[in-house]
Amino acid sequence: MAREPSDLPSSPLWSRRLLEWGIVALVLIGLIWAFGREVRSLQGQSEKVLVWSTLASLRTALVINQLARRVRPDDRSLVENDPFKLLERVPPNFAGEMPMRDAYVAAPGSWLFDVECRCVGYRLLYPEWLEPPQETDTIWFRIGAVNNEARLIPLAEYRWFGQRL
Repeated sequence: MAREPSDLPSSPLWSRRLLEWGIVALVLIGLIWAFGREVRSLQGQSEKVLVWSTLASLRTALVINQLARRVRPDDRSLVENDPFKLLERVPPNFAGEMPMRDAYVAAPGSWLFDVECRCVGYRLLYPEWLEPPQETDTIWFRIGAVNNEARLIPLAEYRWFGQRL
């Protein structure tokens, strides 16, 4: 004699198991989301460190070149507009000379130099960490002098993870 489905006893264990697995699934989804966010944050922070390191190298090269020109003012080999050419080794992600308006052509993670404005640019890999959000995903620094010292002056108020560039 076959039982009708309505004759089967309802199992409180079955509904409790389903609830437990649902909670475990929600916890796992939350952990995966938090882990993904931390990984993206770590990637953004490592990009920030690489950008700061390259900017420090460029600033140092500009200052050394400026001092060398003071010592040897007649040496024409010291006159260089592109700070990347002053470096011993050009970064492998240097895309070359490119005007600001064409920066979108460069691959994300590339350094650029705009001859017209004498600006150094970097196309961000992770622009979501830059504050305030920019129209483009490129940050720019103009080569200038402050108190007769060569500087890279940001064209905007860039904040990356709350720290000013």
